[in-house]
Amino acid sequence: MERDRRAVVATFFADRVPEAGGEAELGEDAAHHIRVRRLVPGTPVAITDGRGRRAAGALSAVAKSRASVAVSEAWEVPAPPAVHLLAPIGDRERMLWLAEKGTELGLASWRPVLWRRSASVTPRGSGDAFAAKMRARMVAALEQSGGAWLPELRAELRGDALVPSLEEGGVRILLDAGGAPILGAALREPITIALGPEGGLEADEVDALTRAGFTTAALGGNILRFETAGVAALAVVLAAIAAGAA
Repeated sequence: MERDRRAVVATFFADRVPEAGGEAELGEDAAHHIRVRRLVPGTPVAITDGRGRRAAGALSAVAKSRASVAVSEAWEVPAPPAVHLLAPIGDRERMLWLAEKGTELGLASWRPVLWRRSASVTPRGSGDAFAAKMRARMVAALEQSGGAWLPELRAELRGDALVPSLEEGGVRILLDAGGAPILGAALREPITIALGPEGGLEADEVDALTRAGFTTAALGGNILRFETAGVAALAVVLAAIAAGAA
């Protein structure tokens, strides 16, 4: 059921979304955002837990390190299509930008992959501290877009350890400028999209993915940066799924 969002001033992330009549507690980051925007008790807002639950209500209290929302209505949002991204470990800012846009589009999961040429990138986005920063960027994108599902942020893997972790069945796509147009791909969920790092995948890495059932697909004649290719592929695939479900 589609809710009317016109009166909602902002959406905030909450660890728990209670039933109508309950109080949702917001953390320090949300409280800071509320103070910066000079929102006051009574302001209509929405909240999401990133696990498919949303609610509407009004700010009931605002303090320095916390805030709360009186929930008037809560509901469940269906999960997004099972579209999973194998994102290369690369330049930090490019990875963060892709994570943000992927969240806005409705990505189901994100797996960072350390390919051989990822090792030469500096500064590259890897490690626990960067994963926490990426999750924060995803949360902010979820709030901004009014979404209900935060992508599952999976542990990073080396390229040679990737295959056993892949989703069973479905379609596996490796973006490559020499592949057939992605619009011609037969899509069935789950859909896994793999991106190469700056400089591309090495031949044996491509061979390993091909043996694992990946089909190369192209977005056009030009060679795209991985973050551009990722956003374009997600948009095309998700739009095709939506059109097929209509």
